[in-house]
Amino acid sequence: MVDHLLTWLQIRDQVDWESAPAIRKSGNSHDGVADFVNSIVRQRDPDRAHRLLAALEQVRTAGREPLTFALLSSWQHEVLGEEQPGFRTAPAFAKRGRERYGLNPDTPQIFDRCLAQSADPLPLAARAARAYLDVAFFHPFPDGNARAAMLALYFVLAREEVLLGQAAPILLTVRRADDAAGAFALAHLIAVLANAVIARSEPATP
Repeated sequence: MVDHLLTWLQIRDQVDWESAPAIRKSGNSHDGVADFVNSIVRQRDPDRAHRLLAALEQVRTAGREPLTFALLSSWQHEVLGEEQPGFRTAPAFAKRGRERYGLNPDTPQIFDRCLAQSADPLPLAARAARAYLDVAFFHPFPDGNARAAMLALYFVLAREEVLLGQAAPILLTVRRADDAAGAFALAHLIAVLANAVIARSEPATP
């Protein structure tokens, strides 16, 4: 059976992350991720939305801490309303079983090394996209991995004082572990949505 985590790790090294578009910095306060939670998530499950908003507040107060599994797990405690979860103890499945993510003794350590690379000297959009996909395809938690991926993305951007104008185009799209072009396209989309915030916040030219 294919191990799609290994597939992702191979794809991850093939993506031309350095060519991702730049994100301009701005003090704009519009928060498309919070908007997504307040609208789409709240319609489906108000309690889940409440917990996610509390987790977003924790992410915002994390400052410039390194991104680690332990930090993700502390947010996941808020997201799930349960005891702080550990790393999964068995292979994980997603997309109705079409993708399988294996587990080896060193998988948690590899995951933490990948998360640490969110501080690499690469374009911010690339680092945010890669962290989002790392969480999606390592699938570290028994439950709530899509929400954990969203929080990782939010954190990498917020650490650089960047917010997305919209989040739905990212969070409602299914990503495949074997899709190098899709991984790069995600970085491009993140840059577009982050820069769109700035475009709306700039005063009109007389």
